[in-house]
Amino acid sequence: MKIVRLGRTGIQAPIIGFGGIPIQRLTEPEAVRVVQRCLDLGVTFIDTANGYTTSEERIGKAIAGRRDQVILATKSGAHDRATAQGHLELSLKRLQTDYIDIWQFHGINNPEGYQRIMGPDGAMEAAQQALQAGKIRHIGFSSHSMDMALELVPTGYFETVQFPFNFITNEPATTLLPLAIQHEVGFIAMKPMAGGLLDDATFAIRYLLQFDGVVLDPGIEKEREIEEIVSLANGDWRMTEADRREMERMRAELGTRFCRRCQYCQPTCPQEIAISTALNIRSFWKRMPAERIFAGNFAQTMATAETCIECGECETKCPYQLPIRDMLSESVDFYRRLKAEWEAARG
Repeated sequence: MKIVRLGRTGIQAPIIGFGGIPIQRLTEPEAVRVVQRCLDLGVTFIDTANGYTTSEERIGKAIAGRRDQVILATKSGAHDRATAQGHLELSLKRLQTDYIDIWQFHGINNPEGYQRIMGPDGAMEAAQQALQAGKIRHIGFSSHSMDMALELVPTGYFETVQFPFNFITNEPATTLLPLAIQHEVGFIAMKPMAGGLLDDATFAIRYLLQFDGVVLDPGIEKEREIEEIVSLANGDWRMTEADRREMERMRAELGTRFCRRCQYCQPTCPQEIAISTALNIRSFWKRMPAERIFAGNFAQTMATAETCIECGECETKCPYQLPIRDMLSESVDFYRRLKAEWEAARG
């Protein structure tokens, strides 16, 4: 498998990584088997997060005795030093390791969060202390905001950036990726399958394999998924003109109904609906346990989505001209139907 240098970290990573969200849906033995199958296939870049419920713990059990084979990346969504320190210690315990290769700030999507992280008693202080103590080896961040990612990459504080990149959300190809290469910041492509929107890996994976310096981070739930992706990576992934035309056709069709989670619409909503979360509920359903989808923050988000007054303010801010009001109504209907079916199945 092709090896990628992750910017100035110097880490030599396989071009295909493992995203740890979907294994939350599996039993523990199933999850362990999936992770171990990845390692057997040479997929040794493992990415997860403190907030992915059981993911870290299951990965820790899967890599026990094989830690030296693994490039381990995890994340913390904390903004303050104390919480970040707590998250790191918990991650180390769950993952059964004494160091993390890449510790990432999870979801820096707005200036306020970034300022808190970088301010007095902010989470960056915890990261720097952990770096000095040898508990982490490199610092990165993830984001869904292009503006924030473009601002953070040149700062010198971060050695990796994780950002959505696929042939639907292809803006990074001409913006963020060249900037990351210029500043020697390793690029990790989250959502190579567009968050579950693309069912066929063929075009999705082959498209991203065209770019140098990118590690693909697909969420994996089944052994056959990673086997297919690795087969694509090890095969002839060059694209013909016919391939590119078909890909553009799919992009034109799907892109008109696909929320990129840029969150430009968010501050305008008078009902304070978490619009991007609500619009992506189908994607979350495919990747997360039902118990999490129908409780807590997701349940609250979808309940708030029902209060939409259809003022249209969100649509005036959307750079992709999405019909957000219609899409939000469809997401609410989908969630209601899904919840009713789930509750009926439980008896």
